Amino acid sequence: MSRPGWDEYFIELAYFVARRSTCTRRQVGAVIVKDKHILATGYNGAPKGIAHCLDTGCLRDKLGIPSGTRHEICMASHAEQNAIIQAAYHGIAIKDAVIYCTTHPCSICAKMIINAGIKKIYYVEGYPDELGKKLLDEAGIERVKLTNPERVNEK
Repeated sequence: MSRPGWDEYFIELAYFVARRSTCTRRQVGAVIVKDKHILATGYNGAPKGIAHCLDTGCLRDKLGIPSGTRHEICMASHAEQNAIIQAAYHGIAIKDAVIYCTTHPCSICAKMIINAGIKKIYYVEGYPDELGKKLLDEAGIERVKLTNPERVNEK
């Protein structure tokens, strides 16, 4: 039996969390961690009480909006947003925490991560939003691209 390292452990949890996603385009998960303790998790999906895209279809697909653009035209909140909101809802401080994301944050999530005081991002998959990368660079948020052999081999 091989015991996973901390980064592998938390990124695998992010992939497990992503399985709850109700997005028809991409399942994304996020786990906020501090001192090797999980503070909050999130996946992309519609807000509480709003119909899920699994049930109604994807508005972005219907309008032909490409990935990485026009984030405001979406019924779902992103995984990073939901993890940050979950922490706030439960009164959990996330300043100086790190976040493990299955996908690199978009520009909206990047702004939230910066303002929440998260100091480092671990991610596996890229995302076509150059502004998100620029904002994180300018804010000095460290980003670490992880290799996840199980996920890479599935593609």
